[in-house]
Amino acid sequence: MRTLIIIPTYLEAENIADVLRDVRTSVPDADILVVDDSSPDGTAELARATGAELGRIATLVQPGKGGLGVAYRAGFAHGFSHDYEVIVQMDADFSHDPAALPELLREIDSGADVAIGSRYVPGGNIPNWPTTRRVLSRVGNLYATTLLGVGIRDATSGFRAYRASVLRPVVAGATRATGYGFQVELAYRAHRLGARIVEVPITFNDRVRGVSKMSWHIIGEAMSLVTWWGVRDRLLRRGSRRDRPPAAESPSEPSLSEVVVTGDGSGAPATASGTPAGAPADA
Repeated sequence: MRTLIIIPTYLEAENIADVLRDVRTSVPDADILVVDDSSPDGTAELARATGAELGRIATLVQPGKGGLGVAYRAGFAHGFSHDYEVIVQMDADFSHDPAALPELLREIDSGADVAIGSRYVPGGNIPNWPTTRRVLSRVGNLYATTLLGVGIRDATSGFRAYRASVLRPVVAGATRATGYGFQVELAYRAHRLGARIVEVPITFNDRVRGVSKMSWHIIGEAMSLVTWWGVRDRLLRRGSRRDRPPAAESPSEPSLSEVVVTGDGSGAPATASGTPAGAPADA
């Protein structure tokens, strides 16, 4: 299937050439799109130069620091307009290992609609994270999963592959989240639309070059959006249904997505029961 890998960037001059070479090595048949938020350090120029060297790499420069969500929306629009069948998103700082790309794409080829590189399924790993960050990430994911009723263990992961036919309606109905709340929203909307979502274990490494763009503003945006979606879709609507006469009731929820954990040897399903462009897409 025709595949586009989107890499949003801001101040990634130290990493962009190397990550593009590694992505090309891992998935030589895929096209790559770098979406840069007008980095003042020359990231876009280095991306163009590497693209000229390797081929099948395009660079889209945004007019300013629009944030992660804006960059991905621009990349998705490019993918839709060029009729790609699979669209992948990943970071430029090597926190997402390009060597894991073939496994994500194999899951799509095997029938998944969304394949998420997950830190929190058996086989996933986050080495060298301090305890505070581990707890914050775990609690944030547990909060989102519980409140939104999805069976995804790593809803904030930004390392993903989508079928374009599934991603298009997901993006069309999404809000304007900019930080990693954007990742939660895409997963949540895909779930509500009945997508088959698979989680693939990955090792998430902290960047070794460059500066992290994570901030409390990004975290706060995500938590406030998750709270609003949960109240709106699971509490308010259920309450309004209880006030209707029985004959007027509609089905309580959209059909549930199947969320499958792969890579642990069991093959068992785990089904649900009920910022700058270069900012980390995972929390």
